[in-house]
Amino acid sequence: MKIGYARVSSASQDYQGQVDALEAAGCDKIYSEKISGKTTERRQFKRLMKDLTPGDIVVVAKLDRMARSSRDLHNILHDIEKEGCNFVSLGESWCNTTTSVGRLMVSIMAGIAQFERELTRQRCDEGLERARAMGVKFGRKPKLSLFQMEEAKKMLEAGESQSEVGRLLGVSHQTIGRL
Repeated sequence: MKIGYARVSSASQDYQGQVDALEAAGCDKIYSEKISGKTTERRQFKRLMKDLTPGDIVVVAKLDRMARSSRDLHNILHDIEKEGCNFVSLGESWCNTTTSVGRLMVSIMAGIAQFERELTRQRCDEGLERARAMGVKFGRKPKLSLFQMEEAKKMLEAGESQSEVGRLLGVSHQTIGRL
C-alpha cells in the first residue's frame, strides 16, 4: 500500500497541492498536518509510522516535508526500512528506496552528509584550538574572584561551615565545596 505524508509549517499555509500530488501518485492513504518540521511532536507522522505494515511505501511530495536535515532523513529512512517498508520522494527522483539505484543514491547522499558533518566538526575543533592558543577561556565564568576563593579557603580552615561561607559570599555551599 502507498501511504502519503503531507505537511506545511504553519496554519496559514495549505497542503492541498501536496495531497493532490500524492493522490496522483496512487497513495491509498494520506496523513497530513500543519506543524513545524522543527518539532518532534508530529502526531500524524507518528501515526503513519505506527500504522506501517511490511511492504508499504511511504510517499512524500518533497523531502523537506518529511525531514529537516540529512541526519533527520537518514534516521527516518532507517525507521521505515526497519518496518520492512520503502520510501519515495516525488520531488527528488533519486530518493526512492524501491529500486537498487535509488537505495544506492540514498547511501551515497548519506555518505556525503556524514563527510560534511565530519568536516564541520574538524573545522570547529581547529577553531577552538586556535582560540585556546590565543588565550580564550571557554565555559562559564567563575562565580568567585581569586581573592574571594582565597578568603573562602581561609574561612573554611578557621572552622566556618561551607553553608556559612557560601552565604557570606553569595554562592551555594556546593560552589564552596568545589574549592
